[in-house]
Amino acid sequence: MHNRAAAATNDGVGHCRTDRMHAAMNRRALRLLPPLALLVCGLALAADPAKILRVASPDIETLDPQQYSDSPSFDVLVAIFEPLYEWDYLHSPPRLSPVTAAGPLEITDGGKTWTMRVKRGIFFTDDPAFKGKPRELVAADYVYSYKRWLDPNLRRGGTPIITDLIVGARPVVDAARADSKFDYDRPIEGLRALDRYTVQIRLSELNYPNIEDMIGFVGAAAREVVEAAGGDIRTRAVGTGPYRLREWKRGSRIMLEANPGYRQVRFPESNDPAHAALMRSMQGKVFPQAGVVEVNIIDEDITRLLQFEQGGLDYIVLRAEVATRLLVDNKLKPEYAARGITRHVYPEPYLFSFYFNMADPVLGGMTNERIALRRAIALAMDTETLVKVVYAGQALPANQLVPPGVGGHDPELPFKPLYDPVAARALLDRFGYKNFDAEGYRKAPDGRALTLAMTLRSGAISREIQTLVKKSMDAVGLRMDFHVTPFQDAIKELEKGKYQMYFGGWGGSPSGYPELLQLYSKQPQRVNVSQFKFGEYDRVAEQFLRSATDAERIVAARKMSELARTYMPELPGIFRLENDFVQPWLLGFRPPVFATYWKYLDIDLARRK
Repeated sequence: MHNRAAAATNDGVGHCRTDRMHAAMNRRALRLLPPLALLVCGLALAADPAKILRVASPDIETLDPQQYSDSPSFDVLVAIFEPLYEWDYLHSPPRLSPVTAAGPLEITDGGKTWTMRVKRGIFFTDDPAFKGKPRELVAADYVYSYKRWLDPNLRRGGTPIITDLIVGARPVVDAARADSKFDYDRPIEGLRALDRYTVQIRLSELNYPNIEDMIGFVGAAAREVVEAAGGDIRTRAVGTGPYRLREWKRGSRIMLEANPGYRQVRFPESNDPAHAALMRSMQGKVFPQAGVVEVNIIDEDITRLLQFEQGGLDYIVLRAEVATRLLVDNKLKPEYAARGITRHVYPEPYLFSFYFNMADPVLGGMTNERIALRRAIALAMDTETLVKVVYAGQALPANQLVPPGVGGHDPELPFKPLYDPVAARALLDRFGYKNFDAEGYRKAPDGRALTLAMTLRSGAISREIQTLVKKSMDAVGLRMDFHVTPFQDAIKELEKGKYQMYFGGWGGSPSGYPELLQLYSKQPQRVNVSQFKFGEYDRVAEQFLRSATDAERIVAARKMSELARTYMPELPGIFRLENDFVQPWLLGFRPPVFATYWKYLDIDLARRK
């Protein structure tokens, strides 16, 4: 999963979920839609170059589909690189529907064998590596791309959980780590192309969430292109998707243009009466309709809002106080409604937390005094003001690790705020942080000066968070310092362990496993940025992944939240509410909960003028 930019990735990234580990295997196929990517024969290319979809995003790091770790990068690259399946645009609870797959998943052997067939006649966009010949997408491309996903030497650091799941993957990955080079020609028993168009994954044990996300998020890259680029395809984005890269001016904008060889698709189907009008409005169209996607790199929300109000953006995603500028009594202001602007609001599938670096010499470790320090910081943190003031009510207090609408979330768990500065002061006194310097700040138990540092991404809301955190820590005698840096720089520092405290988000899956497994010791540091290692937590995390029902997953998730609260490697802060504001000329829009679906959007040029 990915960081949501605090924004995590904007700060960091809501949704309904499905019972993904259903015991009855024959019901799994029924949960998958028929192929959405229906080939439309005899029709002209739908995309109109005059239809330019204009969106805004924080800056991105890469367009490599196996090396991203932030949601802004993923939001763009998913329009270029296609996974076998996608989380359905309209269905709730979410379910997988075919993209490049020829049909539904075939899950056999009690859930341990997954067989997928690639649709014939899908081609990559042109690249010199193909030497002027059309390059068809085949099963081997997904096998290669999944191996890259497992590669411990790439930026993501591999995926230890999936490595242990796929039969025969662990020795290949361990050899790659030892040699600092992955042997992509070495067979993996449980990851094979059975023939030109058939991919099969064999697992050592049940685990629906991780494998569903891999086949639903990881796009196919062509090995020839990767090797011709020396392994660096950050800007050499050659996929099979509805769009291809035209231009990328770092820090300014990204221009995508419709893939002229893309198979045309129909708008997704839904039996939900709430979608009836939307489906009627898109009936008979083939997609993509927009010939160009213009991604404007804009970090500041207020700048996005101003550009949207001037008609320069077709939709915007706003959070916190800036979103309320379009609202009165939490409803769209009449002047915006009169212009035909619409609002969609929902909790994001991301958890925003205060992270503690467990390897830090000042507040890390599992000694009683260090645990007490982190717990005191948690008790001192005024999360109620964080919700009501900093986020202007556009957030929910986080009472657990799993967001609402995501598998493992416990809707019955009451919110019991930790905030108790009196208890925080008493805890600090009890565990040796009782002496003060001349400025009234506490010293460490050994008498040394004590300063805590928090990393925040640059932006207006981070300034408000900084003010709140300083006030909260001042109230209990803890000195705070702040390191404010651009989002991508903050992520790089996290991945290298170069931080002490951090506020940001993580998640983005219909299952709660990304949030929960951030604290799993086998995860790479890119994921487990707290560097938390605790055997009991690991055992419960593995129980969560093996659970066959949502009730069992909730029990496991509750225990993990309790352990996190006890040892405090991270303090759950908020579940953000995302506000999507949409111009009247943008057609086909639904909130992009798990990914961007630009291919399903259309623009009424007459209304835009």
